[in-house]
Amino acid sequence: MHLSIITCLPRLLESPFNDSILKRAQQKNLATVEIIDLRDYATGKHLSVDDYAFGGGAGMVLMIEPIDRCITDLKTKRKYDEVIYMSPDGDLFNQAMANELSLKKNLILLCGHYKGVDERVREHLVTREISIGDYVLSGGELAAAVVADAVIRLLPGVLNDETSALSDSFQDGLVAPPVYTRPAEYKGWKVPEVLLSGDHTKIEDWKHEKALERTRKRRPGLMVD
Repeated sequence: MHLSIITCLPRLLESPFNDSILKRAQQKNLATVEIIDLRDYATGKHLSVDDYAFGGGAGMVLMIEPIDRCITDLKTKRKYDEVIYMSPDGDLFNQAMANELSLKKNLILLCGHYKGVDERVREHLVTREISIGDYVLSGGELAAAVVADAVIRLLPGVLNDETSALSDSFQDGLVAPPVYTRPAEYKGWKVPEVLLSGDHTKIEDWKHEKALERTRKRRPGLMVD
């Protein structure tokens, strides 16, 4: 998979892709993450990528011209399945969407900043808009990193345990059950006996019941009637 992330603040994205699973995915050549500096496509003395909004109002808006030049240039190098704008009013990101995007080959993630992007970008240049929650961030960079992490970890070969992603929360519509590790008893707090029994059928039944119980209590909206 190839991800091209367009941003006017590329340094915000340096850390998330240089550690842990995302770093290993790139080292294994299972994913390529390309951070594109929007200012490389700016013109003029000051290489500006933003301007005041027509009609007034506080805050700056990312201009259409550098974004269009950037996306056009990227499309000369490969065919992209989606051009995604990270937006607070986009479709709410969830596990099903991460699963879907993990099947794509090439993605562009466009990060807004300031007061967002010229509306014509949304009307003519992007194919999809995604939000990671009903709140506002300073820009789309952290949201893009969240989407990239959720998608890349699903790629075959990225996780050491091939079944790990399949047992994550939300993959089966439920949150994950409780998990425990050694020691089996600490300060009188004990691991449930069933997990120490070695009876895999009973253990799986216990996990499923606990997942149902936890989902009903903490995320009842996920339960299907």
